[in-house]
Amino acid sequence: MVKNNFLFIVLAGLLVKAFLFFSFKPQEEKKLSVFHFPYQSQGLTERQAAAHLLSRFTYGATPGQIDEVVKTGLENWFEKQLQGGLPDDSLDKRLANYEFLNLSNTESVNTFPKPLKILKMASDDGVIPKDSVQLIDKDQVRLRLSQYVKSKNIHTQPQLIRSFVSQRILRATYSNNQLQEVLTGFWFNHFNVALTKPQVIHFAPAYERDVIRPNVLGKFSQLLIATAKSPAMLTYLDNFISSGENDSLANPQGRRRLQSDDEESDSSKISFVNKNKNTKRNKGLNENYAREVMELHTLGVDGGYTQADVTNAARLLTGWSIYPMGEEYGGQLKKLIDAVGEGKLIERGYLRDGDFFFIKSRHDAKEKNVLGKSYPENGGYQEGVDLLNALAHHVATANFISKKMATYFVADHPSPLLINKMSKTFLEKDGDIKQVMMTMVNAPEFWNKDAVRQKTKSPFELLVSAARSLNAEVYAPFQVFKTLDKMGQKIYYYQAPTGFPDRADYWINTGALLNRMNFGIDIASQKLRGVKVDLLKLNNYQEPENAEAALKTYAKLLLPERDMEPTIKRLMPLLTDPSLQQQLLKQSNQKERYGKIDDLFDLDNMDQEDKWTEKESSMLAQVVGIIIGSPEFQRR
Repeated sequence: MVKNNFLFIVLAGLLVKAFLFFSFKPQEEKKLSVFHFPYQSQGLTERQAAAHLLSRFTYGATPGQIDEVVKTGLENWFEKQLQGGLPDDSLDKRLANYEFLNLSNTESVNTFPKPLKILKMASDDGVIPKDSVQLIDKDQVRLRLSQYVKSKNIHTQPQLIRSFVSQRILRATYSNNQLQEVLTGFWFNHFNVALTKPQVIHFAPAYERDVIRPNVLGKFSQLLIATAKSPAMLTYLDNFISSGENDSLANPQGRRRLQSDDEESDSSKISFVNKNKNTKRNKGLNENYAREVMELHTLGVDGGYTQADVTNAARLLTGWSIYPMGEEYGGQLKKLIDAVGEGKLIERGYLRDGDFFFIKSRHDAKEKNVLGKSYPENGGYQEGVDLLNALAHHVATANFISKKMATYFVADHPSPLLINKMSKTFLEKDGDIKQVMMTMVNAPEFWNKDAVRQKTKSPFELLVSAARSLNAEVYAPFQVFKTLDKMGQKIYYYQAPTGFPDRADYWINTGALLNRMNFGIDIASQKLRGVKVDLLKLNNYQEPENAEAALKTYAKLLLPERDMEPTIKRLMPLLTDPSLQQQLLKQSNQKERYGKIDDLFDLDNMDQEDKWTEKESSMLAQVVGIIIGSPEFQRR
């Protein structure tokens, strides 16, 4: 009897475990699904909705990806993208070829001398005559510099730029974490810094890697403060030189000076004196960042602030600067800091956070008032943080950021109702970007038929989406970057702090459309440098019998879940238009002259470029090229 009771208890325990397993496993799966996409109420099929998801949250669908999303479940696919961390083995192998991607700001400064410094080194060593500096478009100078940097094992800034640009193109093309990449591009453009400013070149890679990328789905306030303290933003908008009236910069000798404990015990009189002969130019308050952080980063141009608010915000952010790194960025200042002792400075209100350095003696210690809020005197570093937090949580910021996100992800003119929903979430969830994204994608307005394919691709989006849809091999991404420049989007080089505009009328005009059609023909006919495609493989190596059959087959492959009949009707005449063919086959293969100092050091792939020749376009390549260059493919 005891034995039977024991067996009964064991059996009962197993049954209970089995019951619990099968009862709660589905509940756990439901717990994952916090989304309820209302696409059916907006007249979309599941496959059309999957195509819309991919058009908004990736850089373009790859062959068969719509099937994968439907199989996974639309909600589950999007949640995995929000979580991120998907394996990226293929991408990692490609990125392994770029040795400079993980350098710190200090390592970058010390590894890549500025071009003028290399010119001076070469001139001092007698490699080039001193009067040759102005003859920067001469092949002889370029060749001598090439030999010089190689013999000295000198890394040049264009090498850093090449690695930085290449990784962006490769990540967008090959990463499985597509939402992460799309948002990285979105937020970098929002908090734009440009390589057109030489000081930014050393700092931009770490800015994207360590400031933008980790915060794209976090709290907006954290992202804002991280950008404000980054060397890239501090130099781009000149806040690193901004100082208050109390900063004693007027050293008669014009030398950088830091008083030690023996000279002065009052921390408020510790002063960094500008070494530049033009001290007046760098002395005093600089409002560039304060203005842009309100107008472009947070409140928006209609955010309700005044010029007085800008001035006082700039005063709050005085002393926000960069910790010395290398000879070119405060090497002498570092010696002076070491002489006083960094620990003693910290005790007196100075602060170091990585490459950020708060210089108390440059900070305006007086009382300020911004947007009706008073900041008492002697607030130090913390009052700048308090200001940025106040801006990040302002109702105008919630509206501005929500509208900008809706404009990018939904439509050029998003529904005010959708913006209100997103703004409400922004305020209620402490500026949580992920929560705002969830509100947007769960809203009927996101799935409205009028929003489907309403956006126009930028050149970067067009190029990467074409590579993804063709399952192309991008073996030389920097060559692709040159194509982007020709199409009007030289990424990382948009000079204005606004970033690239996000509207169709900026990208589309007659010349741009012709360039886009040329691009389509080039990539399909193997003329696009740095990219290989296999068009027959897309159709399981079945070659269409004629142009019409090719158009029908490949339009369906490249424009999935669309009504093909009007598209084919519109594109078919282009295949037999001789005037169009003549325009498309006029390819400019002239070598560019080297008119800038930086161009002298663009030494890679020189022979490869000179040997490049055009190939004749096949019928299939022309058909595919016309599809990619068509207005239908331009939409996302």
